[in-house]
Amino acid sequence: MAKKCFYIMNSISTTSGRTPGPRSKSPVHLRGAVLTRSPGGPSGRSGHRMVAWKRQLILFGGFHESTRDYIYYNDVYAFDLDTFTWSKLSPSGTGPTPRSGCQMSVTPQGSIVIYGGYSKQRVKKDVDKGTQHSDMFLLKSEEGREGRWVWTRINPSGTKPTPRSGFSVAMAPNSQTLLFGGVCDEEEEESLEGDFLNDLYFYDATKNRWFAGQLKGPKAEKRKRRRGTKAEPEGANEQECGEASAQAPREVVREVVTEDGTVVTIKQMLTAPGPSKQPPPDEDDSPEEAGGPLVEPRPRSNAMLAVKHGRLYLFGGMFEAGERQVTLSDFYCLDLHKMDQWTVLVEADPETQEWLEETDSEDSDAAEGAEGGEEDEEDEDSSEEDQEPQHPLVTPGEQFADYLPRTEQYWVRLARDDAGSEAKEKRVLKVAHAMAKAFFDDSA
Repeated sequence: MAKKCFYIMNSISTTSGRTPGPRSKSPVHLRGAVLTRSPGGPSGRSGHRMVAWKRQLILFGGFHESTRDYIYYNDVYAFDLDTFTWSKLSPSGTGPTPRSGCQMSVTPQGSIVIYGGYSKQRVKKDVDKGTQHSDMFLLKSEEGREGRWVWTRINPSGTKPTPRSGFSVAMAPNSQTLLFGGVCDEEEEESLEGDFLNDLYFYDATKNRWFAGQLKGPKAEKRKRRRGTKAEPEGANEQECGEASAQAPREVVREVVTEDGTVVTIKQMLTAPGPSKQPPPDEDDSPEEAGGPLVEPRPRSNAMLAVKHGRLYLFGGMFEAGERQVTLSDFYCLDLHKMDQWTVLVEADPETQEWLEETDSEDSDAAEGAEGGEEDEEDEDSSEEDQEPQHPLVTPGEQFADYLPRTEQYWVRLARDDAGSEAKEKRVLKVAHAMAKAFFDDSA
């Protein structure tokens, strides 16, 4: 018996406009015919959203940006899957303002929900202002009046998501819409700072209510048992690597998340013998008594979600740390029925996440090495090894309360170099303290 395969493609990439040209056959065949042109459809755009509704595809919003200008849309189009034709809908009532990247989903009652999104407008020459929308609308087909639609603004109850953009959406069990993460931007005239998020929200269209997705956390007994199984392989690795660590310095990469969501990557060289401490789950699990989850995805935007058999799968996304933009390749799973804890399917690799810039000094060193010949290159390599950043050492028996005041100015300079000269002083100080604490803990 032949198997039938159904493919659903979702893209958020920019759609480039094309000038009229010779007709070419499309690779998409519908009922034995090739759809080469369908007049009356939407213009080229990206950031729009589309859902399947009965025998139609309903498309809303998006934006188009050129080298000279940009435009955001709030128009609605329907593509008929029987006639393969586009038609523009003109719903009555007051609908959403133009936007892109919104949530669009179909309710069990057959209506279409639009939530949030992002848009920007020009306030003066070369200055744009972005808006993160948090309003919600219902697009409903009028009964008995084919092709007639109406907009209604709704105000759901419950715990609503905070304003954000770049969030991810999936359909959860019981026809609920799930929203994850995103970024809340704080814009000034010449600067933009983002607070990245990793929270979960569910929208129940039947009750017209938002509620936060709170994780229950694993039971304490299971957690202790899991920790016990991890202790042996860690001890084995320490014993195997003991001799090597005593002979050569070890590089340790650690990522620290500050209170405002900034992620700082710290590289340090440990010259003292003995095992170096990786950031074990136990350190982040100090709220064990509160029943917090062992692990959770780091804050991010533009991740991809999918739900299968009641399990939520999350892959990738991005976040920013100062002027650095990091693209993620980690993979997580969450049982939506149990809501106990995230399971790590693929761990994040700090080496592949770090984005480094070449400095002028590195370029000049490379040029000097090229002129000096092979011997100079060897000297340069050895000198570069000697120039690894040496953080202020922790004296024996020193407490962090004494270490921080003694070395604070050093960590502030390091944090300012990492975050950029335009970073706010308060944020630089938070990053500096987080870096100092991470180094102190690893050196203790």
